[in-house]
Amino acid sequence: MHKKKNRAPVFITMVVLLLGVVVLWHFSKWEFKNIDSGGKNIICFGDSLTFGYGANTGEDYPTELAKLVNVPVINAGIDADTSIEGIRRLKTDVLERDPLLVIIEFGGNDFLRKVPMATTLKIIREMTDKVQEKGAMVAIVDISAGMFLREYRVALANLAREKQAIFIPSILSGIITNPSMKSDFLHPNGSGYKIIANRVYRVIEPYLQKNAALKNIKK
Repeated sequence: MHKKKNRAPVFITMVVLLLGVVVLWHFSKWEFKNIDSGGKNIICFGDSLTFGYGANTGEDYPTELAKLVNVPVINAGIDADTSIEGIRRLKTDVLERDPLLVIIEFGGNDFLRKVPMATTLKIIREMTDKVQEKGAMVAIVDISAGMFLREYRVALANLAREKQAIFIPSILSGIITNPSMKSDFLHPNGSGYKIIANRVYRVIEPYLQKNAALKNIKK
C-alpha cells in the first residue's frame, strides 16, 4: 500500500518563494524612487562633459549611451554651465521632455568658478526633487577622480542615498590622467566619452530593466 504524499512542505516552499519575490519587488520600489517611471526618454542633463566638449560631433557620451540602451537618449548638456545656469533651464530642457530617467552631471564649472560646494549641492538637491516630483528616476553623476574633487564624491553619494536616486561614481577616473583619452587638461576626447558612456550604462542598466519589467506587469 502506497503512502500518501505530504504536499504541505511543497506548498510552504512555494508560499515562501512567492513572499520573497513580493518583498524584493517592494524594496526595489522603495530603495530607488520612481523605479516605475512612465516616461519615455533618458535625459542627460549637465555641462560640457555631457555636451561633449573636446570631441567630434556624435562622439559625446549621450550619443554613445544611446547605442547601448533601448530607450531614446536626449543630450541636454550645455558647455560651461554651472548648476546655477542648469536649474534655470530644468523645466524646458528636462521636465517638459517626458523624462524616464534624468542623469544629472554638474559640479566641474561650479568648482572652477568657486561656487560654494554647499550651493552646488543645494541646487542638485532641488533638481532631484523637481525631477522626482515629475515622476522620473534620477541618477547623480560624480566627476571626481582619485583625490580630485573627492569631497564632492562623498557629498553627492550621500545626497543620492538620501533622495533614493542612482549614484554614478568617478566617471573621469583613469581618463583625467591619460593624455590619450583627453582633448585638453580636463575634457575627454571621443575615446574618453565612450568609456564614460559605458560606465554610465553599467550603473543604470539594472534600473532600466526593472522599469521595463514593471511596465510589462502593468500591461
